[in-house]
Amino acid sequence: MTRLALGLIAGLASLPAFAEELPQTGAAAESAMTAEERLAFRDEVRAYLLEHPEVLIEAMDVLQQREEAAALARDVQTVSTHSDTIFNSPNDWVGGNPNGDITLVEFMDYRCGYCRKAYSEVDQLITTDGNIRFVVKEFPILGEASMLSAQFAIALRQLHGDEAYGRAHDALMTLRGEPTPETLSRVATDLGLDPQPILDRMGAPEVQAVIAENYALAEKMEITGTPAFVLKDTVLRGYAPLETMRDFVKDARTDG
Repeated sequence: MTRLALGLIAGLASLPAFAEELPQTGAAAESAMTAEERLAFRDEVRAYLLEHPEVLIEAMDVLQQREEAAALARDVQTVSTHSDTIFNSPNDWVGGNPNGDITLVEFMDYRCGYCRKAYSEVDQLITTDGNIRFVVKEFPILGEASMLSAQFAIALRQLHGDEAYGRAHDALMTLRGEPTPETLSRVATDLGLDPQPILDRMGAPEVQAVIAENYALAEKMEITGTPAFVLKDTVLRGYAPLETMRDFVKDARTDG
């Protein structure tokens, strides 16, 4: 048995050492072997892994931990780089407590089932906490109906302001049926607004610019689905129940 094989097997018995050393030394050492030694080395490794398959599970755990740590580090860096666009874009509606001690940002899509599921829980979180500044980013990614809803909401905000947008947001999150021009007209009418100017503005460059900004930001942040939340330097991708969101906020405040 070659000294390298003995070292490898000893390393496998202590996975962290193996995981650290193999990429730096194992590949280089193997390339210096003869063909016969290389085959013997591989046979010994294979035999060890077949005898101790739990090592593969440990190795996968180490790899997953490293990937998660790398992803968290990327999130911290990305949030820092784009913090002004994330937290303070004039294109976004701000709800909750505008002077809250912490800001929660949500990338959302009105046609997303998990966004709708999160909607009442996020509202409860913000209401019961009382000190969360809440930012909504329109991120329509689920087809034409999503795009129509987002265009309607953005156009309405640009024409009628934040108070009207807040009520429209609630209406769209609970809307039953497809958001066609006809149903959106009824939403506007129910809010006491003239629907035609809103419908006419939906395709305007100013509306498209808001969506384009959010698409570009999401790409930089590796956000591909909804809902996605940003709190301080942490990104939470996907739906989370109310208690998890409360812990999310508590941890962010504790971290200072």
